[in-house]
Amino acid sequence: MELTGNIYGINGPIVYLKGNLGFKMSEMVLVGKQKLIGEVISLTKDTTTIQVFEETTGLKPGEEVISTGSAISVTLAPGIIGNIFDGIERPLKEVAKQSGAFISRGINVSSLDTQKLWDVHITVNIGDYIYGGTIIAEVPETSAIIHKSMVPPNVEGTVTKVASDGSYTINDPIVTITDNEGNEKVLTLTQKWPIRIPRPITKRYSSDRPLITGQRIIDTLFPIAKGGTAAIPGGFGTGKTMAQHQLAKWSDADIIVYIGCGERGNEMTEVLEDFSKLVDPKSGNLLLDRTTLIANTSNMPVAAREASIYTGITLAEYYRDMGYHVAIMADSTSRWAEALRELSGRLEEMPAEEGFPAYLASRLSAFYERAGFMRNLNGTEGSVSIIGAVSPQGGDFSEPVTQNTKRFVRCFWALDKSLAYARHFPAIQWLTSYSEYISDLGPWYSNNVGTDFVDCRNQLLSILTEESKLNEIVKLIGSDVLPDDQKLTLEIAKVIRLGFVQQNAYHPSDTYVPMEKQLKMMRVILYLYTKAKQLLALNMPMSLIREDAVFDKVISIKYDVANDELEKFDDYIKQIDEFYERFIKTNG
Repeated sequence: MELTGNIYGINGPIVYLKGNLGFKMSEMVLVGKQKLIGEVISLTKDTTTIQVFEETTGLKPGEEVISTGSAISVTLAPGIIGNIFDGIERPLKEVAKQSGAFISRGINVSSLDTQKLWDVHITVNIGDYIYGGTIIAEVPETSAIIHKSMVPPNVEGTVTKVASDGSYTINDPIVTITDNEGNEKVLTLTQKWPIRIPRPITKRYSSDRPLITGQRIIDTLFPIAKGGTAAIPGGFGTGKTMAQHQLAKWSDADIIVYIGCGERGNEMTEVLEDFSKLVDPKSGNLLLDRTTLIANTSNMPVAAREASIYTGITLAEYYRDMGYHVAIMADSTSRWAEALRELSGRLEEMPAEEGFPAYLASRLSAFYERAGFMRNLNGTEGSVSIIGAVSPQGGDFSEPVTQNTKRFVRCFWALDKSLAYARHFPAIQWLTSYSEYISDLGPWYSNNVGTDFVDCRNQLLSILTEESKLNEIVKLIGSDVLPDDQKLTLEIAKVIRLGFVQQNAYHPSDTYVPMEKQLKMMRVILYLYTKAKQLLALNMPMSLIREDAVFDKVISIKYDVANDELEKFDDYIKQIDEFYERFIKTNG
């Protein structure tokens, strides 16, 4: 039975109904004459409270609110990949056809195209017993992704009818089953799932393989595991969005879900235009063929912004259930937290630090905990990795969103303003960043890259840390008074910073670097360090050693050695040996 009520009070996006009308928590409702989409967020015996996902201007007390009987859900079917949605899965291209550049209130569009015909291959037969997660059909959704339509998690039974392979819409019946109680149920390519409830799994695995990104400072120094969580905090202009672009383009995830949560409209437009033109380096097709975008700009209603990251993670979990590895780029969780703060203020809840609600930490943890490397209900394995950008005001990492995010992520890539202003990108500050995955991933590196990979990585970080300590002394008394071994540390640290940590996103050989090349670069740098130390042990002066061109040659390896020319690294080892011999002969 359809439940109805009348608006008693309105406070921005919050609407109150008087009395207990039988509505349920988290139920989706239609508000007012324009049937604005809303969600029940609080129930008492006297009041029903609803948050509205659209602009409430013009809404009046007395207007009717109608229940739908179901929770806020996303439609899951072919057509998600390559599409651009708002925070509650309304396709922006279809919205634009009906209402132009801005979303009209109460606009009613299907989340996915219900008229398009898809080439469907049925994968079950009459008599098969199928259950939640069983793949019943395969559809080539894009040139890069085969969409595997599954039985909804709470459905099971014996197949009694099967459609033949052919062209179908997402709502056409393709399989009919009879459940254990003798009831018939028709299955289509479509299922719905509430956004606030994680999709079920069979098992969660520990993190034992990295998400390869091709970015040296990430893959080598601060890696993220497949199914892992990472935060990229940074002030304005430090390169958060660019870093996420690089990760979306080059990471070895099968599918990218990009959530633009509360970002500026012009920045989001740039993202949408860039993604529509970017070519996937792996397949040569458009990157959009394995990407879905959720655009929720800062001028859109705050309640929809709050819902957008749940919409994104639910879409990601759906593709994980098919056996894909999915990476989510959430840009930015600070804007999402600000939406929580505004809604909490409207609800007159007791504020915590800096006005954020007391449940900020639990909401952040619930979001990041939906990441993981899983065994799905159908026996396949898939993962959801979450990379969340954080935009602390003034670059202050002590504010609540950054601090609470640090509690729930295992990878922290702190962007530094001074590095960004010095044009050092990615502007990840190696002294304040960390990854807790390095010990878990050690065996993978040993087996797949090189047994000395982690040791080389630790030596590089140790040199960079030592440089930081020495710079404090240099600031006070200058570098001339340092002993030669410490001067060498500063020189090698410069080689590491310019030749390894810094990376050019626009250079064909440097924008993406395979793991094998990263290891060879580390070996060359450390070999140069070893040989220079041997020269110092023979009382060669550092003032002469540092003048040799070999230091600049090692810095330029990243440009001079292409990714398919790794044999050239032997030449660099020879050049370092020649540098060593040259000094012995000249000064011996």
